[in-house]
Amino acid sequence: MNQHFSRIKKAVEVFHSYGIYVHGQRKNDHFIQKLNMDPIFVNGLIFELEYQLQVNLQEEKIQNAGTPKALIDLLLDLPRDN
Repeated sequence: MNQHFSRIKKAVEVFHSYGIYVHGQRKNDHFIQKLNMDPIFVNGLIFELEYQLQVNLQEEKIQNAGTPKALIDLLLDLPRDN
């Protein structure tokens, strides 16, 4: 549980550094369509999340995570020794 909280906290900090707030309805906004993010910045966000959380995300799963909530859910489902 403590490890889960630590992951969430780090992920939220990364999202905030990109100006994305993951509370309320904004967590369901699509990165490109609603948040108007350039795909390059979305890739940078994903890279930063992988780096901070020390995980590697599979490309197939990333493509289905188009919102902050979906990306956080994907990160929390990963085993720690990924």
